[in-house]
Amino acid sequence: MLSARLVRMIEDHADELTRGLVRNLHSHPQTPSYRHLSHENLHGRIYEVYRNLGHWLGRKNDEALRAAYSELGEKRAAEGIPLCEVVYAMILTKYHLRDYIGSAGLVDSAVEIYQEQELHRLVGHFFDMAIFYTVQGYERAAAPERAGGASAPAPRS
Repeated sequence: MLSARLVRMIEDHADELTRGLVRNLHSHPQTPSYRHLSHENLHGRIYEVYRNLGHWLGRKNDEALRAAYSELGEKRAAEGIPLCEVVYAMILTKYHLRDYIGSAGLVDSAVEIYQEQELHRLVGHFFDMAIFYTVQGYERAAAPERAGGASAPAPRS
């Protein structure tokens, strides 16, 4: 099956994909705060997604996805990375992966085109949910700061 071959190929080339995306995140105009994150910090997180893509796509239960990406959102909030940059970084991660899938050159028949489209659908769903859970975690981490700032009385002169 092509989609299984593509997933294996992505997992086998996870380090190469990760290096390219880390360079992109460190230089992209929409992710300037990511320049302050270490190569190791970004590499570990991205590599984990690419290296274990089959595991993530095959999960029937969202709990592990919810836990992993809520934690990412909380971590990025604590690091002071703006939420719009966090979401954009995840979109770049998805596009980087989809570009790789499209350029793999393994599609030779109508059945393989369908299988590639199915993989794109699965990848899209995975990233949609990952973004959702990341935003939830980010908002949860940022809520005490907003609540503290909003409920503090203004100084009187």
